[in-house]
Amino acid sequence: MLKEFREFALRGNVVDMAVGIIVGAAFGTIVQSLVADVIMPPIGLVLGKVDFSNLFITLKPATAEAQAVAIKYGTFINHVVSFIIVAFCVFLLVKQVNRLRRPAPTAAPTTKECPFCLSTIPVKATKCAHCTSEVGA
Repeated sequence: MLKEFREFALRGNVVDMAVGIIVGAAFGTIVQSLVADVIMPPIGLVLGKVDFSNLFITLKPATAEAQAVAIKYGTFINHVVSFIIVAFCVFLLVKQVNRLRRPAPTAAPTTKECPFCLSTIPVKATKCAHCTSEVGA
């Protein structure tokens, strides 16, 4: 059973998936910082010095025994912007991978086969150079 687990864990797909998850998590923190530290401050400034992370609606104020209950819609806005950026980056990545996978267009054939003698002749030929048969245009 240990041998089977080792084979499973070291298979290429599992290792590739693990690398993808680790890189994705690191990329997520970069995007989070981009949104919170770079994108949202100018947007907040344009909208009247609003800090989105501090926007919330208090449902129940804090008491000595319990914390306040609030809907933190500003944090939600930050997460939505982060998601849009990550989704756009993934879209660009998939688009490039698909472009690289697409086969190169094939050139039009320059020769054809004579139906009578099966010799190779130019596509534009109307007569076969080998058997002199009419092959059409």
